[in-house]
Amino acid sequence: MSKISAILLALCTCSTLLTAQTPAATHNPLLRQYRAGETLVWRMKGVNENWHYEIRADGIVKKDSAGAYFEEYRWSNMLSDNQPVTLTPASMEFRQQLSLDPNFNPAMPKLGQVDPKLIGPITDLMTFYVDLWLAVKTGQLVHAGDHFYVKNGTPNSWADGTYVLTGQSAIDFDMTLKALDHADNTAIVLIRHVPPEPSQIRMPATWMEKPIADTPNNWVMVSKTPDGKYVAGVGKETFDVEMKVSLEDGRILGGSMDNLVKTVMRQCEDQTLTKCSDPMPHPISRKIEISLAP
Repeated sequence: MSKISAILLALCTCSTLLTAQTPAATHNPLLRQYRAGETLVWRMKGVNENWHYEIRADGIVKKDSAGAYFEEYRWSNMLSDNQPVTLTPASMEFRQQLSLDPNFNPAMPKLGQVDPKLIGPITDLMTFYVDLWLAVKTGQLVHAGDHFYVKNGTPNSWADGTYVLTGQSAIDFDMTLKALDHADNTAIVLIRHVPPEPSQIRMPATWMEKPIADTPNNWVMVSKTPDGKYVAGVGKETFDVEMKVSLEDGRILGGSMDNLVKTVMRQCEDQTLTKCSDPMPHPISRKIEISLAP
């Protein structure tokens, strides 16, 4: 999945919350108990196709003017393919706000000034937080084995109109409280991002309508090449986000993200995508791990 797609996942998640159900009246074991001034340090490792990176995020808990708590992070110590990265001054000054407080409304950070290498880590950490925030907000995950499905399905576009002429993805959220370990005082939460049925994406060419996997296609892209031709792709995108959560205060203790896009790509001579090469499989795989430093 591209870095831009990761940004759109977060936007998609936020829009889903508009239709989320009212939290259950029973005790919510995942509810975050914040303390102003609390500090947190995240270590992230990622594999994005052939790119390997590591990075650190240092955070402190603050409270906004409405009384909602949030965590403010700065990013540093980045390694790209085992080589140190010197971040720009604007990237070092960038501060990211994340929260598990159900009274806090997630917002997309302004990424225009940060180093492009930071966009993936920033949006991936946001994905972990917004996924758990959604589970807390709905209040439906209370007992081990509880399961809740949030329908979203509305396509989100990352097309810029110049290079990417069509770029859309659509997902639903399949949430499960996998385990409650009272001896260890932790919970395991799984959020699966899955293709909606039926697909609401309007495909720009009829050959894109045929599923390339076992569900309707929920990812499509058409981009223009420098020589005036086109690259078109369609496929199935999924995420599995699993987190270990403290039952003591609701902190995320660690997590993993497994993101796979199964696509076929074709080189096309015309914008109507009728004069194209044979389809070629092009799987896109990303794996992200985060761990909270003691």
